Order: sequence, then structure tokens, then C-alpha cells
Amino acid sequence: MPSARSATALPRPARTEGRRRARSRPTSTRRQPLRIRWDRVGRIGLLVVLVVVAGLYVKQGLSYLAARTQADQQGAIVHRLTRENARLEAQRRALNDPATIERDARALGMVRPGERSYVITGLPNR
Repeated sequence: MPSARSATALPRPARTEGRRRARSRPTSTRRQPLRIRWDRVGRIGLLVVLVVVAGLYVKQGLSYLAARTQADQQGAIVHRLTRENARLEAQRRALNDPATIERDARALGMVRPGERSYVITGLPNR
């Protein structure tokens, strides 16, 4: 059975009795170069791409909602104008009716040629 220790590992130095030896750190004035954490860079890049794509979708979504609201308003105006047009068409047909023309003329006090007009006054108001 192989030993748990690697063959290339250095043996530990023997301890002196009673005192530990303080390890000295190397006092190098050179800083170690910064290591690039590619996993973080990748995550940040994906996050930036996600924000840009979401921003594009939000802009298009707001544009769609604005267009839909405007279309609904225009549809309501068309519906109102269609009803008004139908009402005016019915009024035009009624005004072209000879009976309506005669009734309106008599309400204005007009008479046909050859008829006599009588005005009765002193009646109570209705």
C-alpha cells in the first residue's frame, strides 16, 4: 500500500524543545502581478449582455403598448363617428320626407297657396 505522503514532499524540520521558530516572510519589494479571474469577467460580461438585451426588449415593449393605446383611442373615435353618421343619415332621411317638411313649415307659420291662416291668441300655455 502506498504511503499517504507524496514522494516529492519535503520532510518537516524538527522542532526545537520549548520554542517555536518564527517563520520569516520574504521581504520582497515586488508585488505579485494581479491574476485575472476569468470566471468573474465572464459573469460580468454575461450580465452586461443580459442588461442590454432586456433594455432593448423593454424599449420595444413600451413602444408596443403606446401604439396599442393609440390604436384603442382611434378605434373609439371611429366608433363614435360611425354612430353619429348613422344618426345624421336617419335625420337626413326624415327631413326629406314630405310629411316632415309640411309639419315643420306649419310650425313656422307657413300655409299652402290658397289656404287662410288663422291665429288664435289668449290660450293658456301648455
